[in-house]
Amino acid sequence: MSDAFSAAAVSTSRELIAFRIGEQEFCVDIMAVREIRGWTPATPLPRAPGYMKGVINLRGAVLPIIDLGVRFGLNTSEPTARHVIMVARIGGRTVGLLVDAVSDIIQLTDEQVQPTPDVASDHVKTFVKGIFAIDGRMISLIELDRIVPENEAEAA
Repeated sequence: MSDAFSAAAVSTSRELIAFRIGEQEFCVDIMAVREIRGWTPATPLPRAPGYMKGVINLRGAVLPIIDLGVRFGLNTSEPTARHVIMVARIGGRTVGLLVDAVSDIIQLTDEQVQPTPDVASDHVKTFVKGIFAIDGRMISLIELDRIVPENEAEAA
């Protein structure tokens, strides 16, 4: 009986939400995402890190907006009406993650995730927990807890 239980635990399936930044696809655990909303221009904050777009009013609460493309060091464009904000819980805080588009909900088992290649920079490895191929697409699995470092979380 315990063998069947441990085998079931190993092949646990989880749901991820996939999104695009430029031509690249990423995904995060769907349980961390509270809602997806259209782009709303953010009010910039003085002396904020470059990836911090600013803040918006979300039903009376101040929501910091992080441009994931800038945070990942990718070439990004100015947000348009086509961009979306994924409202997510990261380390007990609610933040908005600016992405180009949300593309898919994916069912995945841990066995499908490959480790981040050694050729990736340390900067990439900070955020990317693993990579998997599905339907001919390569998608990077993002570790949300590493998006906002602890010392910068206090400032935001």
